Amino acid sequence: MENTEDDDMPVLSGSALDALKEFYKDRDAHQQKFEDLKQRAEDQADGVPLTMDAFAEDWNESQFWYSNETATILAQELLRDAVAETVIAVVSAPSVFIQLKNIVAGWAADKRPTLHLLEFDERFGVFPEFSFYDFNNPMKLPAHLKGCADRVICDPPFLSEECQTKASLTVRWLSKSWGQNESLMSWGQEEAPPSKLIVCTGERVGDIVNKLYRPQGIATTTFLPVHAKGLSNEFFCFANFECEHWTWRKSDGEK
Repeated sequence: MENTEDDDMPVLSGSALDALKEFYKDRDAHQQKFEDLKQRAEDQADGVPLTMDAFAEDWNESQFWYSNETATILAQELLRDAVAETVIAVVSAPSVFIQLKNIVAGWAADKRPTLHLLEFDERFGVFPEFSFYDFNNPMKLPAHLKGCADRVICDPPFLSEECQTKASLTVRWLSKSWGQNESLMSWGQEEAPPSKLIVCTGERVGDIVNKLYRPQGIATTTFLPVHAKGLSNEFFCFANFECEHWTWRKSDGEK
């Protein structure tokens, strides 16, 4: 009896084969780009800026990268007047982390602040500053990070009140001086805030954000973050300081 198994095997058309070859070609090219990035992350000495190109967005994980301009502005403000002893924590905002890396690459090694990236996406484990972070376990982090940060930026991955609240617990856990800003404000003092805090998230959770971070003196700013591929939700920037890129947004009753 003849073997008919080969006859039952599906046969791809020429166009399907071409599409499959193109898929594998793109996959291999992406993998090579990722390996190159890994090498550069370990030794950023080639002078070529890092980019987010190797990290495709996963919308199911609520990944929406900032535009280069937005990420650079946020990084610049986190680095303003920073010194070697400054510690900057980046929570769920990897595109800002990339720009921080690019900027400090041009600084003398002994002048660079310490950077920490807290991120769910383990692809960013190519960077030595990476720590895995899941907002569902807001304080399940390396012990040495507790109370370490002079400056924090946080972009909670989801707009739910649960996510916003748990992310704020992480920020509080990281912050070296939680609550000092509110103390300064209550006494009417005008000294520079003891720590910098930036939170970027949807406009519709603004009331929640301002409540959660009130101890840090946070307020809605005039700066509107832009995402590289657009975003349907209106996005706001909240901070506990004003700078050349933003001021605090006035309420409707203020002039």
